[in-house]
Amino acid sequence: MPEALQAEQLLTLVQMLSPSYPVGAFAYSHGLEWAVQDGSVDDQDSLTAWLRTVLQYGAGQADAIYLSAAYHAEDPTQIDAQARAFASSAERLKETVLQGEAFARASAAIWQIEIPPLCYPVAVGWAARLQQLPLRQTLEMFLHAFAANLATAGMRLIPLGQTEGQIVIRNIAPFCLELAAKAQRSTLDDLSSTAFLSDIAAMKHETQYSRIFRT
Repeated sequence: MPEALQAEQLLTLVQMLSPSYPVGAFAYSHGLEWAVQDGSVDDQDSLTAWLRTVLQYGAGQADAIYLSAAYHAEDPTQIDAQARAFASSAERLKETVLQGEAFARASAAIWQIEIPPLCYPVAVGWAARLQQLPLRQTLEMFLHAFAANLATAGMRLIPLGQTEGQIVIRNIAPFCLELAAKAQRSTLDDLSSTAFLSDIAAMKHETQYSRIFRT
């Protein structure tokens, strides 16, 4: 029975954080589109470095901490308000709010769980709590999905071959495990954001002349 339960929880997480889950993640580049146009990201190595920086010092680690905080909260609304205030630009705020709202609507219909319109990492953390999913694995898969979505955007924008893009995702995966372990031990007091070029890229994208992605 424990093994069957573990398998069911794993498959729930796979579904909730898969590219096919209707949150529209494919429409967002998180500022990467501007970075490619600017020349800051132009190959496999620079894309890997960009993703590692965003994950460790930017929205990746911050979102993981907010997810963990929501998982432990009795009421996620105050955490949600802080997460919205922490967004570094208008597009970053739009990205997390719209994906969170879409996640809440889909999860309510699919899993019959009540989720208010929370920003994305808070909504995922709250959904994991409601369904009694393991926090560590939720963090791992959330960070991996975050990185994989941006790697896929990089494949389209640079452009980068699918094999090279998958190598980027493979190389980032162990890093996601390390960050998940750290986020599980962290609190909101550990929040920081020093991925400044990523933040500037998101701001620059707001007025970028030609755009494929929404952010």
